[in-house]
Amino acid sequence: MRPEQLAVVERALGGTVEVRDVRRLSAGASRQTWRIEVTVDGVARTVICQRERPGGARSASGLAGEAALLSDLGDRGVPVAGVLAADARGVGEADELGSWILLEEVPGETIPRRILTARPDPSARRDLLVELAVALAGIHRLEPSRRHGLVRDDQLAAYRGVLDVLGDPRPTFELAFAWLETHGAPGPSRGEVGVVHGDFRLGNVVVDDTGLRAVLDWELAHLGDPVEDLAWCCLRAWRFGAADPAAGLGSVQEFVAAYEAAGGRPVDPVAFRWWQVLGTLKWGIMCLVQAASHQAGSGRSVELAAIGRRVAEVEEDLLDLLDGPHWYQPESESPVGRTRWAGLGGAAGPAVRPPADELLEAVGEYLRTVRDEVPGRTGFMARVAANVVDQVGREVTLGPGVAERHRVRLDSLGVADDAELAARIRAGVLTAGDRPLLDALRGTVRDTLSVVHPGYWEAT
Repeated sequence: MRPEQLAVVERALGGTVEVRDVRRLSAGASRQTWRIEVTVDGVARTVICQRERPGGARSASGLAGEAALLSDLGDRGVPVAGVLAADARGVGEADELGSWILLEEVPGETIPRRILTARPDPSARRDLLVELAVALAGIHRLEPSRRHGLVRDDQLAAYRGVLDVLGDPRPTFELAFAWLETHGAPGPSRGEVGVVHGDFRLGNVVVDDTGLRAVLDWELAHLGDPVEDLAWCCLRAWRFGAADPAAGLGSVQEFVAAYEAAGGRPVDPVAFRWWQVLGTLKWGIMCLVQAASHQAGSGRSVELAAIGRRVAEVEEDLLDLLDGPHWYQPESESPVGRTRWAGLGGAAGPAVRPPADELLEAVGEYLRTVRDEVPGRTGFMARVAANVVDQVGREVTLGPGVAERHRVRLDSLGVADDAELAARIRAGVLTAGDRPLLDALRGTVRDTLSVVHPGYWEAT
């Protein structure tokens, strides 16, 4: 953090301020977050400073609007971080430091898997689920104000534009877009539009032994249909390996019942499904964007590269939402029948020992050792890297069979490649009512998952 930025913090806190430690928590494309340990008039405290770069804000009010929103929510009993100070200038008035906000640190856990692991008892998980529902009902009851700086946008059109810019043909995504457009966006009438958090889930809340402490990460807050938040929280991606569909904590029925009991508006199941389809599609496109960032060199990271492989999980979830659970299982691959690439560059290349799959297996074993022995970010990245190595190893052995079955499926639909198939779906020539299309998409997605995440479709 630069001296002039620290000076802003010191002025905001007032009194005699001694900065003892500064640590960056994140550095996204539009916002940076810092944890700052200070002594104010001899009293130690920890604060959080977020800075939004010029051009990164979603509204003309900058972080001043977010500060007003958090203050109003806190006044109404919604658990949020306390606002200490905020830049009162709008985005157009901010200097090179950008817009900023200073918040009280809320101690507790934010990592979803740790939150779930700390609650092995289903009753403890349901208690937390009820707290999430109560907080969400409180957010949605807040009367929107112009000073919050929130706007309502067309997410379907926005994400259609993102996918078009990426230029990555995805037939299952096209099928989801067609379904969403055909069924039309549900939602409240103009007079019932409410405040929507936009990313309400485990990972964006602080939890301790007493329960929910604060709802974090308000960058995506906007005006819209409150059902969006409930549906997003129940996406399969946000269960973090747990079986229960509502944030990994309980059932959707329990979540909705607690929400309505806390004063939330009645939840329409049709709207809930629509927002789940859109939310799943959004997450899939976000995965593509993050992988593209790695490939373009703007954010080189094995984590971003690995996220790109999660698109197959999203496609599986979309097909479940559009078509219902399917008992298809991919063609079995026995070790005897697998292609072993014992030659350098493929079976026809010069012989090398050990073969590529065994070499990858050895690297994966080493990375898992690092994962288990090294704590923190390094251990986490070793786990990600080990998963990537495992994927590549499966692709070496399973890839030829997967590619051949995909070619056969495309031939059965009369198309040459995914781009042509996506174009036919977008044009309405093929639709979700075509059983051969759905079976072909399901088969290819399941085959892809056998490489990138085997057993994903079997998870409860």
